[in-house]
Amino acid sequence: MTAPRSTTELQLAPGRWALDKNHSGVSFVVRHLGLSNVRGRFDAFEATLEVGPTLDDVAVTAEVDLSSVDTNNADRDTHLRSTDFFGTDQHPVMTFRSTSVNGAGENYELAGDLTIAGITKPVTLDVEFNGTEVFPADQSTHAGFSATGQIRRSDFGIDFGIIAGADKLMLGDKVKIELDLQFVAP
Repeated sequence: MTAPRSTTELQLAPGRWALDKNHSGVSFVVRHLGLSNVRGRFDAFEATLEVGPTLDDVAVTAEVDLSSVDTNNADRDTHLRSTDFFGTDQHPVMTFRSTSVNGAGENYELAGDLTIAGITKPVTLDVEFNGTEVFPADQSTHAGFSATGQIRRSDFGIDFGIIAGADKLMLGDKVKIELDLQFVAP
């Protein structure tokens, strides 16, 4: 019989940890012409971290407002909101629901279901636990996490890709996910 995995290694109090939006970010990176990376972010998102007595009882949920995409180019952002990409009129929100957490110390794997444009696929994120600190302004306890992962946009029905030549797409299929999340104790 295997002993339950304890969340005490994280030093997190049980309960629902709320997102500190002012110290969090949801970003992505995609290759353009096979030559350079284009970076973007989403400015409107929510997330919660439910901490239970074991890792099996830890859950993460998130919603991202796809219309809040910002790549530092207004025309590109408008195109990303169109039916060629996110189709924000019909599918305004991207969601994530965790299915498992594994690891210990500072390094974890967070598996879950990601839904974009009505299509749900499993995704695994590598998560680094950055520790906890008491915020001096209000004495609340904050916990920080950095997470990375990769998806293929074509898996979510986002197939827009004009051939640029030499079998390269103008826009790569692989999308790197970069998250920096800070949560506040219950």
